Amino acid sequence: MSPVPFLKPEKLYSKDWWFNYVRLLLGAIIMALGYVLFIVPYNIVPGGVYGVAIILHAFYGLPVGTMGLIMNIPLLIWGIKELGPRFGAKTVVGLFLVSGLIDLFTYWYGSEPLTKDILMSSVFGGIFIGVGLGLIFQSKATTAGSDIIAQIMNKRLKFPLGQALILIDTAVVTIGIVAFKDVNLALYAVVTIVVTGKVIDMVMSGLQVYKSAMIVTSRPEELKHRILYSMVRGGTFFQAEGMYSGKPWRVVFCTLTRREMVILQEHVREVDPNAFMTVFDSSEVLGEGFKALLEEPKFGEKPPA
Repeated sequence: MSPVPFLKPEKLYSKDWWFNYVRLLLGAIIMALGYVLFIVPYNIVPGGVYGVAIILHAFYGLPVGTMGLIMNIPLLIWGIKELGPRFGAKTVVGLFLVSGLIDLFTYWYGSEPLTKDILMSSVFGGIFIGVGLGLIFQSKATTAGSDIIAQIMNKRLKFPLGQALILIDTAVVTIGIVAFKDVNLALYAVVTIVVTGKVIDMVMSGLQVYKSAMIVTSRPEELKHRILYSMVRGGTFFQAEGMYSGKPWRVVFCTLTRREMVILQEHVREVDPNAFMTVFDSSEVLGEGFKALLEEPKFGEKPPA
């Protein structure tokens, strides 16, 4: 039986097809600018294939984009062989776009950094790369490279995916320390890696952070009435049992915006001052009353008022 792709193919030239390719192009442009304007001029090595390409560029003058592409192509072929056809046409297009744009922008702009402050360069480089990667991921593509190695390590060695990515990036940064004999560059690389990861999360889940709450109360029906009719929101009841008392409880669970959570806390105080309430962040919420499950995620999308 042939492997099944992870994503349903889009209809050729449909609205979603065009939208995803435009998003892929925009992401590639922003990511390439991050490298050219902020990262490459200072020889910051933020892990991954392009980190190795930056080292080769610094010592041998080889173009960063071309070297990244040369290393990515065999990794992509290896990934398809090991993991199946989960890397679609957009991934191939994305590889050529990012690599080509890095070299093109370098040719147009040169090798001078946009800012003379290396710390600001590492931060804004991370922002640009994070936004670019987030848009590429949203277009249902990937940049291959270390992602493929990490997935193969996960398959063959049962190595956790996140830890595999950290290990690979750490190895590349370490090579950068040895090559440039400068620990400070490694510290700036860590700043870039952390900022990139945070910005990718923001792009993927939107700028709004939702709040979820679990409330143990002796007056669940009154609190339900407040949530449904005063706040015009929904929630869920869980049947629970007190660990010490053995007493049955109806636990209220609901997800709201930051502003609505403040209002809910006031309702809980009024309804049951002795209630026990736990509040935690929910970075992305899909379903009725929030972002529709079938919709494409939008950059910076906010929930309905």
